[in-house]
Amino acid sequence: MALHSVLVANRGEIAARVLRACRELGIRSVAVHVPGDTAHIALADAVVEVPSYLDGAAIIEAARSTGAEAIHPGYGFLSENAGFARAVTDAGLVFVGPSADVIEVMGRKDRAREVAERAGVPVMPRYDPQAVPADAYPVLVKAAAGGGGKGMHVVRHPEQLAEALATAAREARAAFGDDTLLVERYVEGGRHVEVQVFGDEQGNIVHLLDRDCSVQRRHQKVVEEAPAPDLDPGVRDRIRSAAVALCREVGYVNAGTVEYLVMGQEAFFLEMNTRLQVEHPVTEEVTATDLVHWQLAVAAGESLPLTQDEITAVGHAIEVRVYAEDPAAGFLPQAGRIREVWWPGARVESVIGDAEGADVTSSFDPMIAKIVVAGDDRAEAVDAMVEALEMTAVFGIRSNVGFLRRVVDSATFRDAVMDTGWLDTAPEELLTTPAVPAHAAAVAARLLWPEPDDGWRSAGPAAPLRMPVVDEEGIRHEVTAWSDHVLPATTDGARAWVAVEGETYVFERPDGTRRPRVLHAGDAEVTAPMPGTVIAVDVAQGDRVEAGQRLGAVEAMKMELALTAAHAGVVTEVATLGRQVKMGELLFHVEPLEES
Repeated sequence: MALHSVLVANRGEIAARVLRACRELGIRSVAVHVPGDTAHIALADAVVEVPSYLDGAAIIEAARSTGAEAIHPGYGFLSENAGFARAVTDAGLVFVGPSADVIEVMGRKDRAREVAERAGVPVMPRYDPQAVPADAYPVLVKAAAGGGGKGMHVVRHPEQLAEALATAAREARAAFGDDTLLVERYVEGGRHVEVQVFGDEQGNIVHLLDRDCSVQRRHQKVVEEAPAPDLDPGVRDRIRSAAVALCREVGYVNAGTVEYLVMGQEAFFLEMNTRLQVEHPVTEEVTATDLVHWQLAVAAGESLPLTQDEITAVGHAIEVRVYAEDPAAGFLPQAGRIREVWWPGARVESVIGDAEGADVTSSFDPMIAKIVVAGDDRAEAVDAMVEALEMTAVFGIRSNVGFLRRVVDSATFRDAVMDTGWLDTAPEELLTTPAVPAHAAAVAARLLWPEPDDGWRSAGPAAPLRMPVVDEEGIRHEVTAWSDHVLPATTDGARAWVAVEGETYVFERPDGTRRPRVLHAGDAEVTAPMPGTVIAVDVAQGDRVEAGQRLGAVEAMKMELALTAAHAGVVTEVATLGRQVKMGELLFHVEPLEES
């Protein structure tokens, strides 16, 4: 059965990725979008507006009304929703993924454990959440449903367990509609290694080698690579064969990923993602395959394009995730207008074109792009990624590009000795924005005071100049500049944005009328770090609190952000539970205690 028309039930870069694959295969495509979110629809042959990317009924109706035969869910949203997959097939349509029954079993960590045990896959020791032995710590609390690091917390001491269980349950209920939790042994210093698997309706199952996704922050992947570096050969063979055995146990069809925690010669099953992964491009780069093409072929009933013996790895590939977030402020997601972007001469997966602006809202995940490079070996791939990030710039909103460049260029990453906890205890130099480089100021000078008929946007030679620099707190600094560097840069006439090694510096033209805005309120005022919803209020007016005590929490961009007191004092202002708040809005006020 050939597929003639496919609806893509997603947005952003993955929707564009699948729409592009449909065009390459000559398949008519249908895109869905919510009001105001249309950046991904350019490649579609037909477009339908829906109320939400989670509205399965509306998406199925869009497929019917446009004559689509199949629905590709991408990742996130409804991609691992068994009820949606079942509704798609019940409507006489093809779901591009495994069966609803398989999603139901493998999409839950508790049931997936049982399948893994039957298939002979090693699993992590598990504990009753209400009776964790005192000598079991540290333990990991995680949601049984869903993935992506949501509802996941490391607990190091028994007295922290109750709060972690409550928080994880609340996050899991909000993200997945299911607050069932697992408590397992937590392995310190482990690596996150996963195996890409694929099955077809004829019963063929293969693995497409492995990936390392150990560079994580709060259980969210930041850098991924293939194949996994410096892996014990016995462990590599064992996790690959175990992944295939797991798939055979459930009769798996289409793309999936089996994830493991690896430490030395030990490997434990973590979970299975019953969909395409965000990091699938690194596997494509080293195996010379197109996994979306494979998905569509298998969904049409075709056999896998390659046998296991025909799948080999050549070279090494690395992917980084570019987020609209501020590493210097605890990686808070950012919302606002991207003025302009500069992408490198590498594989870039994004709906934001070169030198094109876009709006980033708090309604969706803050990832704005993936950058992928490949080399003949890992060292060459690392150098290629460092160079790519140096030629990348996101102007107008804070991003993690500079942080990514420092991570990839660090000795820890270059030597492949990172583990899943590395970034959460990262050295300060990875988080600290470097001092303003003199050549960045010279570039800004040429932009803000161009020579007549110059017409360029990056710098040539410049004479020594003194330039006022606006840092992240809105404070001006004077620097002396001299440069012949060419750097990504742009200006609106009053300000200039210049990127150096991925880090963006903002320069302001002093015209006597502009004053930088101070962005940080006093310590007594606890304000919303970004637009969101107040989901917890832990104190009342008149309560006495200690420094560091949690006052409440805001949910923004699918993250729960705890709000704490900067000092001991008395609470005089309290936010309203459930209230929608703007960035910088006052939520709590803690009046300092008078010294006696």
